[in-house]
Amino acid sequence: MASWSPGTPCSCDCFVSVPPASAIPAVIFAKNSDRPRDEVQEVLFVPAGTHAPGSWLQCTYIEVEQVSKTHAVILSRPSWLWGAEMGANEHGVCIGNEAVWTKEPVGEGEALLGMDLLRLALERGSSAQEALHVITGLLERYGQGGSCREDPTPFCYHNTFLLADRTEAWVLETAGRLWAAQRIQEGARNISNQLSIGTDISTEHPELRPHARAQGWWDGQDNFDFARVFSLTQQPVRMEAAKARFQAGWELLQRQQGGITAEVMMGVLRNKESGICMDSGGFRTTASMVSILPRDPTQPCVHFLTATPDPSRSVFKPFIFGVGAAQVPQVMSPTFGAQDPVRTLPRFQTQVDRRHPLYRGHQVALGLMESEQDRGQQLRQKQRDLEQEGLEAVRGLLAGERAPPHQELGGLFRAFVEKENQAYA
Repeated sequence: MASWSPGTPCSCDCFVSVPPASAIPAVIFAKNSDRPRDEVQEVLFVPAGTHAPGSWLQCTYIEVEQVSKTHAVILSRPSWLWGAEMGANEHGVCIGNEAVWTKEPVGEGEALLGMDLLRLALERGSSAQEALHVITGLLERYGQGGSCREDPTPFCYHNTFLLADRTEAWVLETAGRLWAAQRIQEGARNISNQLSIGTDISTEHPELRPHARAQGWWDGQDNFDFARVFSLTQQPVRMEAAKARFQAGWELLQRQQGGITAEVMMGVLRNKESGICMDSGGFRTTASMVSILPRDPTQPCVHFLTATPDPSRSVFKPFIFGVGAAQVPQVMSPTFGAQDPVRTLPRFQTQVDRRHPLYRGHQVALGLMESEQDRGQQLRQKQRDLEQEGLEAVRGLLAGERAPPHQELGGLFRAFVEKENQAYA
């Protein structure tokens, strides 16, 4: 079993608001990706594709059988791996994942990372429910496992997922190949590095209850409470801390019931007092994402991504799938081919500089914010103004006040990345 230590990173927070909790007729999704503080997260655009029958796909550690067609996706991912911490596809499906430990042992054998499962689900699922079935099917066939950080010491975990589309959301929580899922058709919901599905299970692995009974975790008589039955009796310190973050996140959402907007979600992700905006123990929020998924299928879904750490000092920039959508080089990390430490065996024996251009500029800006008060305040104001410009453009678009050509929509993210880069120049 993979070892766990008090300093081991294991924090993330995902949120969703389904009408009537949202202020507008839209599902609103949000996630903070909390990872080792020096890990670089890039934003990757992958166009839709067609693939030859019988072809195979290389994920982070293992290959899986490829499907004939894959959807276009926008991903926020640790730049050393194949999968993603969070992302969306052209059909308005969003997914975020979380680390979790349960009574089921976590093996160190290489299989699919939870982040690989997330990307595969976005590439193959046209709804949240379909994406959930993709994950559970792949989990059954290939399993989950392998080290989840760029370090020679293995760090392994199982995963929970929050999946959303224009109409609903799903929480999927796993323990090895076993799983339980809960459908969210209204209201607000969050997940934070712990099992949270109790007795309200919408669907589950057919062997979930028989396995729990065989292990002596459930007597078969009491109501089956997934979180109670499968959670560790003695929780690691950081998982205990996750309970406080989960409660704080839930309270922040409840205070805004009926009035949740993208801006509200950004505020939640920036909340340092609760620990949701993380920076402790060599660990911090390395990237953030907020998505607006309108109920009206004629309106575009909008995905705001930072591509930089610490959302309280970052810019949420809008991305929309459109004709002009393409990879933005300023948020793409350098590649190292066969010499990449993740590709050479034994893995992760050396380190490489994965910082992309926007990350480098943002690092300089953060230094100035901390060391030069006047210059730092000017930069922070530029960030706020740029983000507000993006929010106003999106508001006008969704309100029908402005209908730019599809080519302009597809290039929106690139335009805002370039403006942010110029602000740091």
